[in-house]
Amino acid sequence: MKNVMIFDHPLIQHKTTILRQKETSNKEFRELVEEITMLMCYEALRDLPLEDVEIETPIKKTTQKMIKGKDMAVVPILRAGLGMVEGFLSLVPNAKVGHIGMYRDEETMQPQEYYCKLPPDIDKRLVVVVDPMLATGGSAIDAIGQIKSYGATQIKFLCLIAAPEGIEALTKAHPDVEVYCANVDECLNERCYIVPGLGDAGDRIFGTM
Repeated sequence: MKNVMIFDHPLIQHKTTILRQKETSNKEFRELVEEITMLMCYEALRDLPLEDVEIETPIKKTTQKMIKGKDMAVVPILRAGLGMVEGFLSLVPNAKVGHIGMYRDEETMQPQEYYCKLPPDIDKRLVVVVDPMLATGGSAIDAIGQIKSYGATQIKFLCLIAAPEGIEALTKAHPDVEVYCANVDECLNERCYIVPGLGDAGDRIFGTM
């Protein structure tokens, strides 16, 4: 599917399998989410533009490459998305961090926004939206729509586990957004949970099961 990358790297697949296991502790779960995010970001950011800069080594002056333009922004969808932020910042420590709060109405299964705080210059930045799970796609669609309303035009979306239904909905609503997934699962069940999935990512990150 256009603009969708599913990672087949052995390290990502291995760590995601451990992440899924119900006996994985909260501490190990948090660490794995951070590690997988870092591995995914390494690949998702390979198209960053570079520019020539002149530096001086202990030996001589030389022209080398550095990332061109302003720093990036990472925007987690609260609350589970917070678990992915440190993995991103370990690679891009100067990135600004925004926050969008969403919760799913358990009757309608529709996302409800309760918080939005973004960097004031979000329109000038490459924005990476992170959320461990892409189920129906509703939260991601609404969050990206909100970010676009502030003028952002360069947006990527990273998730660990996705349902086919969520990928289809997100790519249809925002065909210009690149989507990166560690795994695509079978389907959604009657409660709109991903099958086989890994349970509630937020509960497993924060120990609120």
